[in-house]
Amino acid sequence: MAELKVKLMAHTPNPDAIVAAAAKLCYSPVGVDGIMEKLTDEEVAKFVEHLVSMGHESPIEHVTFTFGIEGISRSCSHQIVRHRIASFSQQSQRYVKLDQFEYIIPPEIEQNEHAKEIFVEHMNNCQEAYDELVSTLIHNKMDKLYPTWFSDVDKEFDQLEKEEQAKLDFSPLNLWAKYNRKKYNAIEKEAIEDARYVFPNACETKMVTTMNARSLYNLFNKRCCNRAQWEIRQLADEMLKLVKEVAPVLFKNAGAPCTVTGKCPEGSMSCKNPRK
Repeated sequence: MAELKVKLMAHTPNPDAIVAAAAKLCYSPVGVDGIMEKLTDEEVAKFVEHLVSMGHESPIEHVTFTFGIEGISRSCSHQIVRHRIASFSQQSQRYVKLDQFEYIIPPEIEQNEHAKEIFVEHMNNCQEAYDELVSTLIHNKMDKLYPTWFSDVDKEFDQLEKEEQAKLDFSPLNLWAKYNRKKYNAIEKEAIEDARYVFPNACETKMVTTMNARSLYNLFNKRCCNRAQWEIRQLADEMLKLVKEVAPVLFKNAGAPCTVTGKCPEGSMSCKNPRK
């Protein structure tokens, strides 16, 4: 079973100061040459807090943060890409053959022995179906494109010295692939491209995402809430923790509304359980 891992790979240097400098330019006659002068920690905090209190969010778009994420399900990745003012790169199931795919088990299923047994069995069945489909599709394509491939391999094997034969694991397909690597790779790619359709939403994926601070504020506002789905809430919490380490002033008031303002915007749908 895969485990969540989030790494802050890169970010705009001195993000708090950059945002403060942008705000300073908006509200004072200073030019670009002096924009970073006299920006003490106190001045930075003053400018950033002023922006937040006014709801003037455009200056915080100047700083970006890039995260490496792994150990999330496809279900979770479908949710995070809805935050569209961002860049995403995700591990491809077209180009990466999953000989043993990792998966995410929801906590409620993990804690129920019978439910977990059903879940794990289904994951194993998905892997078996994927493997069988890949093999079937490869053989079918081989027979269409290279009708004599099997007999050709058999002849090549017979022509080898016995010592060479002993070194080889005689699998006709593996031998053909060894001597026809480019052709085989093209056929395999087509096979895994179709076979991947059997994988479930629980299938683990990896991605790199870059967001500016304004987009992250929106993400944290929506996804750190108790009413957010558990997996993306866990991801958002980890991302928030990381950005607070490098931009504590900027993200001081980021997070679920109940933790920032003490109020819940969900009305009658509120969980009535403010996060701490």
